[in-house]
Amino acid sequence: GARRGRGTTSAPAHFGPSLTERGYPEIVKENKLFEHYYQELKIVPEGEWDQFMGALREPLPATLRITGYKSHAKEILHCLKNKYFKELEDLEVDGQKVEVPQPLSWYPEELAWHTNLSRKILRKSPQLEKFHQFLVSETESGNISRQEAVSMIPPLLLNAHPHHKILDMCAAPGSKTTQLIEMLHADMNVPFPEGFVIANDVDNKRCYLLVHQAKRLGSPCIMVVNHDASCIPRLQVDVNGRKEVLFYDRILCDVPCSGDGTMRKNIDVWKKWSTLNSLQLHGLQLRIATRGAEQLVEGGRMVYSTCSLNPIEDEAVIASLLEKSEGALELADVSSELPGLKWVPGLSQWKVMTKDGQWFASWDDVPHNRHTQIRPTMFPPKDPEKLQAMHLERCLRILPHHQNTGGFFVAVLVKKSSMPWNKRPPKVNGEPAEPRAPVPPSPAEPTAGCASTPSELESKLAPGISDTGAAESAEDADGSGSRRGGVCGPPPSKKMKLFGFKEDPFVFIPEDDPLFPPIQKFYALDPSFPKTNLLTRTTEGKKRQLYMVSKELRNVLLNNSERMKVINTGIKVWCRNNSGEEFDCAFRLAQEGIYTLYPFINSRIITVSIEDVQVLLTQENPFFRKLSSEAYSQVKDMAKGSVVLKYEPDPTKPDALQCPIVLCGWRGKASVRTFVPRNERLHYLRMMGLEVPVGKKREGVAGAPGAGAGNAPGAGRPAVPDASSGGDPAEAGLPR
Repeated sequence: GARRGRGTTSAPAHFGPSLTERGYPEIVKENKLFEHYYQELKIVPEGEWDQFMGALREPLPATLRITGYKSHAKEILHCLKNKYFKELEDLEVDGQKVEVPQPLSWYPEELAWHTNLSRKILRKSPQLEKFHQFLVSETESGNISRQEAVSMIPPLLLNAHPHHKILDMCAAPGSKTTQLIEMLHADMNVPFPEGFVIANDVDNKRCYLLVHQAKRLGSPCIMVVNHDASCIPRLQVDVNGRKEVLFYDRILCDVPCSGDGTMRKNIDVWKKWSTLNSLQLHGLQLRIATRGAEQLVEGGRMVYSTCSLNPIEDEAVIASLLEKSEGALELADVSSELPGLKWVPGLSQWKVMTKDGQWFASWDDVPHNRHTQIRPTMFPPKDPEKLQAMHLERCLRILPHHQNTGGFFVAVLVKKSSMPWNKRPPKVNGEPAEPRAPVPPSPAEPTAGCASTPSELESKLAPGISDTGAAESAEDADGSGSRRGGVCGPPPSKKMKLFGFKEDPFVFIPEDDPLFPPIQKFYALDPSFPKTNLLTRTTEGKKRQLYMVSKELRNVLLNNSERMKVINTGIKVWCRNNSGEEFDCAFRLAQEGIYTLYPFINSRIITVSIEDVQVLLTQENPFFRKLSSEAYSQVKDMAKGSVVLKYEPDPTKPDALQCPIVLCGWRGKASVRTFVPRNERLHYLRMMGLEVPVGKKREGVAGAPGAGAGNAPGAGRPAVPDASSGGDPAEAGLPR
């Protein structure tokens, strides 16, 4: 039944022609029932209805967010503003002045922009074409993401810090997840922040979209899992030898919704809109939000959001959740947290309408034959005092005509104490807690769509768990089919092998694995290097790739293998060279994880100048002599094998690249090469102010024309060799 109307985040966007440009008939942007419904509910301030409808009929401006970690994002911003936007300032196309992109006033540090440039205009002038190429290419390499403006709001309001344990409940396609990962890595000098992000999605295929998005940030602190959010399992962690329930500091609950706030982008909503979707989704939304609230730590913050304007999916869910929390949750007043953002307060009164236009003002008016479709939780609380105490006006409604955006709803909840059904009397040291009487399922929530197997592990929790840990741990233990409040235990574990789910397993490398000492010696790894966090994806045979997770995620993985469907975690840090045995070390560095590893590496580092970086990125196997004398003197006596190439910005040269760069390379007999994927190379070259014509990706690049060692940058077209991400440097055309 319910479709996922997650219109707020687009997958990596393609700046292609629109439907009408491709010759499709113009869709009529009319829906009388939609207008009737929202006029009756008064969701738009007095006198603004025509502007509201007018905005909905206009196409949405493109918005882009500069992704990635601080120093790097600043460099891209600098490049955008001082180069590309400057070139557009006095530009006219067909006698019309081009509108220069503008920063979103409420997004911190100018890292998000909106532009009204249509795709048609983008093709009409060489400057615009260059800007367009830049956008496309930077989007491909993950440094810019096309993300709808309103979709950027929930992560900002989550106010996450590097030590927070974060759960993103309905995370695909992942634009918001990447924002959260960036917040974890606010300090680039800390390779392993204490916090982590667990990003979940119910759709297995969409989980891979998440993996792709998260991979571009190269973080060891992200894990992608595949569960129904409304019954996402409770996890455990080991705290000083005791098993404790994992509670999250921050939870993002961006639920599936009818998506009528996305009409400007998803044109078919105009003809398909009815209230049916909202009525069908309300129960699921409430179950997901409830499940989130249960797993939130006391004092933690949960953001609930939808791209729907409908109070049935918005305030009704929040009011119902607040009511059943009996004071455990409260709405936070976030009115001052995003200065510059325009919004209207949440509604405190609304009615329910059936798909054929019949209205009901309260549950008492609903005839019996409608009781399956309309639920009591869809109505505002009757008691005026109760209603006032909820402060529903603290919810944020974002309307399209106020800042030229999509429509959106956000509510920020703070947890004051355990949820009432999780409270139990405190127990004397080591005494088993008294079993509680099971709570009968409330008729308000349908209990569809979850496996209700009792989780044995949860009922056998260690007796020494503290406070809410114990209280909430037994929560799903009596899953005898009476699912309380529509919440249930983890899915049956029969289908799972080890950690993966239809995936290769995750195996941590044992402390005494003979594979590690040669690596440690070759790269002179710091004694503080957390080698117990290394994992591989094979149980037998040669280990080809080594991955890393933070110690907090390792704890989660080791203690929940039976209850979690992990799709992906860890960042690749080393790959095996097939011919590695002839070198001192069988493993070469992987670019993907180099920023995580670099702080621990003490040898095989070559400090390079900006000119060296240019040579290394544009030539296939430049001879040592091509490098600056400083780099040459470092590389000439080094043993063959994997190396780190490190560029440090020179603050006395403000025009040069101002962010540090760490590249993986290979020192051959007489030449050096980098191991950097093609789109990353193009990105670095662009940041250095080199225009790189984007030609066809060449096959068998090692022998590509013009890619020889003698091809100086700037002489004709710079060759941008592809890096093999495979394991064998010989196959990758590496110098011997």
